[in-house]
Amino acid sequence: MSIEVNNESTIAADEEELVRLARFVLDSLYVHPEAELSIIMVDTEAMERLHIEWMDEPGATDVLSFPMDELRPGTAMRPGPAGVLGDIVICPQVAQEQAQKAGHGLLDEMLLLTTHGILHLLGFDHAEPAEKEEMFGLQRQLLSSFTGKAAPTETTL
Repeated sequence: MSIEVNNESTIAADEEELVRLARFVLDSLYVHPEAELSIIMVDTEAMERLHIEWMDEPGATDVLSFPMDELRPGTAMRPGPAGVLGDIVICPQVAQEQAQKAGHGLLDEMLLLTTHGILHLLGFDHAEPAEKEEMFGLQRQLLSSFTGKAAPTETTL
């Protein structure tokens, strides 16, 4: 599995832990072992530009997902196909603000946003109540399994 992390922001992040989490999530959802994922961290100005360009919404957001090959989760008997999963763009400054509001650390928020972004790349959404329940439930389950503790509370996702 190819997972590339590129931190273009001014805030240091535990890139190794993000890669470990991404590998865990992808393995847990039976994504093909040759799938490719990119995680990019950007400052608020860059995130605001992306947010306006792709979502037509003002202001910086916490995480954006850009799927490539529209891969979906597989099963133990039949892993998903190989391909390029896509890019997750995270804004550590927004993550830091959300972590403070939620009462947990920046790393916990970064792990939450990475998981959230991966789930979006795999076709999960939270526009409808049933979709939100499924996606956020899976997100909490994956984070709890990875960290060995209760998943952090979602903030403004």
